[in-house]
Amino acid sequence: MLGLTLRSLRAEALRRLLSTLAVVLGVAFIAGTLILNDAMTDGAYERAGTFDRHTDAGVYAEKKTLSPATVDRVRAVDGVVAAEGELMGTGGIVGSDGRPVLGYAVLAAVPTDPALRSYDVVAGRLPDRPGEVVLDAPTVAREGFALDAPVRIGGVAAARPYTLVGTVDVARTTRDVGGPFIGMVGSDALAVTGMQGYGRIMVATRPGTDAAALTDRLAAAAGPGVAVKTRQQILDDAVEDAVRDARQFTMALLTFAAVAVVVAGFVIANTFAIVLAQRTRQTALLRVVGATRMQVFLAAVLESAVVGLVASALGVLLGAGLAAGLAALLSRTTAPIGASITLAPGTVLVSVLLGVLLTVGASLLPAWHGTRVAPVAALTDASVQSTRRAGRLRLAAGALVLLAGIAALVGAAVAGQFVLVALGGVLAFFGIVLFGPLLVPALARVVGWPLRRLIGATAGLAVANAVRNPRRIAATSTALVIGIGLVSAFVVGAHSTKDGIERSVDAQIGVDYVVTGIGGDLPAGLAAALTARPELGVVHEQRAEVTGGIEVRAAHPALVGRTLTATAGELSAFGPGTVLVHRELAAARGWTVGDQVTVGSRTFRVAAVVDDESRPGAGSGASPGHMIDMTDADFSAVFPAERGYLAEIDPADGVDAGRARGAIESVLAGYPTVNLMDQAAYKKMLTGTVDMVLALVTALLGLAVVIALVGVANTLSLSVLERTRENAVLRAVGLTRGRMRVMLAVEATLMAAVGALLGLALGTGVSAAAMAMLDRLGGDFHLVLPVGQLGLILAVAVVAALLASVLPARRALARPVVEALADL
Repeated sequence: MLGLTLRSLRAEALRRLLSTLAVVLGVAFIAGTLILNDAMTDGAYERAGTFDRHTDAGVYAEKKTLSPATVDRVRAVDGVVAAEGELMGTGGIVGSDGRPVLGYAVLAAVPTDPALRSYDVVAGRLPDRPGEVVLDAPTVAREGFALDAPVRIGGVAAARPYTLVGTVDVARTTRDVGGPFIGMVGSDALAVTGMQGYGRIMVATRPGTDAAALTDRLAAAAGPGVAVKTRQQILDDAVEDAVRDARQFTMALLTFAAVAVVVAGFVIANTFAIVLAQRTRQTALLRVVGATRMQVFLAAVLESAVVGLVASALGVLLGAGLAAGLAALLSRTTAPIGASITLAPGTVLVSVLLGVLLTVGASLLPAWHGTRVAPVAALTDASVQSTRRAGRLRLAAGALVLLAGIAALVGAAVAGQFVLVALGGVLAFFGIVLFGPLLVPALARVVGWPLRRLIGATAGLAVANAVRNPRRIAATSTALVIGIGLVSAFVVGAHSTKDGIERSVDAQIGVDYVVTGIGGDLPAGLAAALTARPELGVVHEQRAEVTGGIEVRAAHPALVGRTLTATAGELSAFGPGTVLVHRELAAARGWTVGDQVTVGSRTFRVAAVVDDESRPGAGSGASPGHMIDMTDADFSAVFPAERGYLAEIDPADGVDAGRARGAIESVLAGYPTVNLMDQAAYKKMLTGTVDMVLALVTALLGLAVVIALVGVANTLSLSVLERTRENAVLRAVGLTRGRMRVMLAVEATLMAAVGALLGLALGTGVSAAAMAMLDRLGGDFHLVLPVGQLGLILAVAVVAALLASVLPARRALARPVVEALADL
């Protein structure tokens, strides 16, 4: 049996080609992800401790930051040679053209003691005193800055000049996040970032100092609320942080790889079912000459194992290429790899085993069915084409599971539970799988009806061929449902989310321009500087603070009518010394218009009771509707230290947009940590992440769709081989070569179109449930169908199926009619 199995593999190599390709692609995705993870992990170990090469111990803040006085106490501990405070924050650089340097800028406190310095200096030196700064070498080269010349740096306040004393190399380190790097002495770093203290204290010790005893002395000197780590703990934690990031990235990729593998499993199972059905007479002959059912079963399993082994080996090689490409791509982003791509034995073994197990597992059920061929089948070819229909139990279970999935999706919208969305999507998919032998052929007949009307008898033959084996077309189309269902779910969800964000901006932001902080709140003094410009009529910094269970918000009299409705009193009465109390809070406290209320240490008069659909921020501690609005000036008086992340700006009356924008830009020139945008740009910024995630997800799920389309071509190719004599008869009675191509093209189109339509329906249903759930939870989200993109997905599937029919049609027409009629 072993020799016969190997000879069958060689003889039927072409039949296995497309199913092998499905395994190759699935394994390549898995192997590429694991190889990339190995490289990222190795890079993490290489980069761990880059800035701790001379750090022997560290004192870390657990809750509050560490004050400069704490640094002094640590420095005085016996055995300590040097101690410096370190922090990580953000700042901004004014470029040589007077405009802010783009990109998120990391600002760090650089040690001044040589015993703790671990930076790689490219030119000049590290800062030794306040007023000095170092920048990363690429930023200096790009901006044309000169050493010993002033560079303006800003953060929580307006930019001021610092002397550039050197450049450093921070590439492929934790300081490299794609933007500039700013290094300053500790006091300057505190001032620019606005932090009250350091995140940790770096310690260098005298050689021979007992580490355990030193740890106790450092903890005692620093006081409560700190953690002291030895050098080894610091390095271990740095490695763990970096490896954890790599692991999370890997898990995300493996999720998409799992989808591709599942689709490949459908393709492989369908392929073996068709091939074994086509071998019915051969299997029966083996049974006649004495082969047992177990021998036939093991031969089929061995065949699948050999196919899986060869395909997996090719998949690992392709995966190494994919990993190298991804590494090159990531090296240009904020996630540098830092290590070369290598094939670790463990990764290769896992990938190959997974591919073999996938192939063997997918072939078990078809192989078992193949053993049920009776020896008498050797006397007839009636069993060559298996048309066994699905059992009633399977169909009944499929209908129940499908209905349960739909019910869960509907329930998710009512109950507002995300778990029901996920459960509903999974149940609906498995319902389609189980109910597919009845559902898919019925849809194929519906989709084929207009084609029969348009093309005629040729399309009728194609529809009959497609639905003659319900299990086969169901398995082929279902493989496409997974990929297209997920893609369409993300497409519909992304467009619905973007629409909700844009409508929220329209409702909440009713001005021409917005100014936002980069990586933090707006600098102090910025709003006042903008208000002082005569070209600007409205300048409102959005701020809020929770006190006594009430969320107090800053508001502008010219803007409150945009989102608030007065239920008592008049909005026009709102101004300095007055507040707007929201309806729920007024009812709870018994406040009415004209009452005096105390906020902080000041008393205000209630100008109006208002209603608003907005709610306090998540985790704010305020109950829904327990909100008060007061003017910007009053808010600043009560909460002088509170900053906002966004300011709304409108031009003054009679000032055109160009002049107003110029005035804003002239003020922002001194504040490099903010962005100026009009409303359209602000919407684009908020929705840009959605577009990026959608593009990434579509690209990753594209492989699953490709594998499913390979399955369409595979099924059609094997069906053509199965129908060799039948097709020859059709050609003999007058079916032209062109009509034969049309018949196979329609058959492929039906399989792809039904799978795509079911996938679009499933994805849209999941997105509809998710949007309804978000809307119920307090958002403003509604289902938005991007008809153009959904139509494009369907069109791509159909066109790909048409292309997939070319080779099977060529094979069907390659043999002469007489020779094909003699085929047994």
